[in-house]
Amino acid sequence: MASIAILAALALIGWLIYRAVKGKSFKAHTVAYGVACMAGIFTLAFFLSMDIPELIKIVVSILLGVALIVVAAYLVQRRRQAGTP
Repeated sequence: MASIAILAALALIGWLIYRAVKGKSFKAHTVAYGVACMAGIFTLAFFLSMDIPELIKIVVSILLGVALIVVAAYLVQRRRQAGTP
């Protein structure tokens, strides 16, 4: 599972570099979505490598993923409100 997480992270970084070299723009929400996906994959890989029952690992991974998404949405909303008069 850790190798999948590492390959996914490298793919995201490679995709960002490819877009930059080609001169194509990408939106901030696309990058944030990719980072959130990577965080979810790394969280899943971390918990699946621990010595606790698998059902608990899956539930905790899902809850942490939801928490990360909520925190990211809160930060985006706060920045958006701060940027508008």
